[in-house]
Amino acid sequence: MNYDILLDVRGLSCPMPLVKTKQELNKVQSGTIIKVITTDKGSIKDFQGWTSTDKTVELIAQNTEVDQEGKQIYVHYVKKK
Repeated sequence: MNYDILLDVRGLSCPMPLVKTKQELNKVQSGTIIKVITTDKGSIKDFQGWTSTDKTVELIAQNTEVDQEGKQIYVHYVKKK
């Protein structure tokens, strides 16, 4: 999937992946897509809940993947409206 900015917040726990993503979204123009990589399993529901209530952002996709070290990561694609 195409994206404009990569935000790697691996190692951070809730609510920091959301906080860092919101900070990044405040810097960009509408239409910008950010790929967020996190190791926090709770981020799946956190991103779903946040984007369902915040009308300035859209959750485009979420994936669970395995990184080069064999660790599970959670990838979120969010778009600023």
